[in-house]
Amino acid sequence: MTTQIFTLVGVLIGALTSYFATAVAERAKFRREMATRWDERKLDTYIEYVTCIKEIQRAGMAAGRARDQGTDASDALKNMEESENRRSILFETFVLLSNEKAATAAHSVNQRTWELLEMARIPSSGVAEIHPIPLVQALNVLHEAARSDLTISSSIIAR
Repeated sequence: MTTQIFTLVGVLIGALTSYFATAVAERAKFRREMATRWDERKLDTYIEYVTCIKEIQRAGMAAGRARDQGTDASDALKNMEESENRRSILFETFVLLSNEKAATAAHSVNQRTWELLEMARIPSSGVAEIHPIPLVQALNVLHEAARSDLTISSSIIAR
């Protein structure tokens, strides 16, 4: 009878151990899957946001060039405004998904973008007056913050 009790207790302990080990493993797997899912969404958002910023920059520069050449800049300004509207919407998603460092960097990119937009909208401005360098520098900071948020190290990029 005692050996049957020991056997029953052994089976019970084995079953509980197996259950808890499986539960812990499944929980860890679920967390990894969720992290991967959100990282993919973050990456897509970061790419869309930066692409939109680059479109604004190109359109602003095109508007400045058109004015310098004495041609109509309305198409470039229209493209710039459309991209700015998209950037505004994407920024909300960006801030919701990113960490604090990346969000702060994106705020700086927004500020530099608005400066570029303001210069491009002034009828007397031209290419010589539109300096994308502060925006490019802010984008470089944003790229670094985004890589950090996505835990992409420099060694991975070098490969």
